[in-house]
Amino acid sequence: MAEVIKMPRLSDTMEEGLVTQWHKRVGDRVEEGDILAEIETDKAVQEFESFYTGTLRYVGVKEGERASVDAVLAVIGDADEDIKGLIAQGEDGGSAIGKAGVEEKAVKPVSAAGKAGVEEKAVKPLTDRILASPLARKMARESGVDLGQVQGSGDNGRIVKSDVARFKPARRQTAYIPQSVESQEVAVSQLRKTIAARLTESKFTAPHYYLNIAVDMENASVSREQVNAMPGAAVSFNDVIIKATAMALRQHPQVNSSWAGDTVIQHGDIHIGMAVAVEAGLLVPVIKNADYKGMLQISAEAKDLAEKAKTRKIAADEMTGSTFTISNLGMFGIESFTSIINQPNSCILSVGAIVEKPVVKKGQIAVGHTLQLTMACDHRTVDGATAAAFLQTLKTMLETPLAMLM
Repeated sequence: MAEVIKMPRLSDTMEEGLVTQWHKRVGDRVEEGDILAEIETDKAVQEFESFYTGTLRYVGVKEGERASVDAVLAVIGDADEDIKGLIAQGEDGGSAIGKAGVEEKAVKPVSAAGKAGVEEKAVKPLTDRILASPLARKMARESGVDLGQVQGSGDNGRIVKSDVARFKPARRQTAYIPQSVESQEVAVSQLRKTIAARLTESKFTAPHYYLNIAVDMENASVSREQVNAMPGAAVSFNDVIIKATAMALRQHPQVNSSWAGDTVIQHGDIHIGMAVAVEAGLLVPVIKNADYKGMLQISAEAKDLAEKAKTRKIAADEMTGSTFTISNLGMFGIESFTSIINQPNSCILSVGAIVEKPVVKKGQIAVGHTLQLTMACDHRTVDGATAAAFLQTLKTMLETPLAMLM
């Protein structure tokens, strides 16, 4: 019996989805659990699995097209099953089926002689895009390989990881001739639209102000080296800052708050959001209850969430519920910067690079390792004195790591 596959609601705020890639073509055999397509929501790109077994008979939304939640995405059924009525019923029900270029294929069953015939009806190519697995695309992007030059060895010429790994571009020596490069318009992704809307709202509704503080990271560096000397440990400075921030927030609950119009919500739990740059913009995975987690656990979770965000495999619930956000650009050599508050948080901490420079210690000039922290605050919920007290506590935590154990 044919089954209608509808556009899923992959996040709590999703209203429509963009099909970025189909993993199956009309006429292909589909098993339960197979990846049917990759769908871009307002938060991330997620793989969509089939819950049914059968033949992909119909595709309602082509690659590069958007459709609302519950629109007919595809139909899976028997190879010789009549699905015209089912498709018509879906269209009459108001589902946003992309009618232009829609394809359907009736597949004849295998004959007694063991030969199969295929009868195509208004069949058009599913896409002009290069067929490649998500991992192959990621490898190509990171290594600068042009997928258009790679010969795929997978089904239907699909490029897989091994094809990119063994690809060697042809060497060419040509004289450099400056040429005028035309400007181009780049389509705005759903994720970028959401980021733009939320940051604009935050910047123009929350009265931002900024506080800066310098932190001596000598003791934190020594403590980190001692931890990393343990078997299997690999703690970053960002992990140390997340832990210290969570512990400081426990002492200053006014900073761990949200503006709610007639009230200010002081959150009981401390959930640290960490800004992660991805190809399509910025995502904020959340480490839940960071104040109760050890450094090694925070390190493992941070690495896992960052990797999921960068490979667009992160789930919606892993990006919700933050009560305070940290943005770190130190790895890019940025010494200090300001950030826009990630609402409904009241504050966001901007972390710069640890810089080696002369400092005065006990009246003597010495070489020090200094970190600049800049915190953006919502003046509706956090006053200047409150924010300053929090930063002083955070400074103490970082300069005296044992304070985190008290």
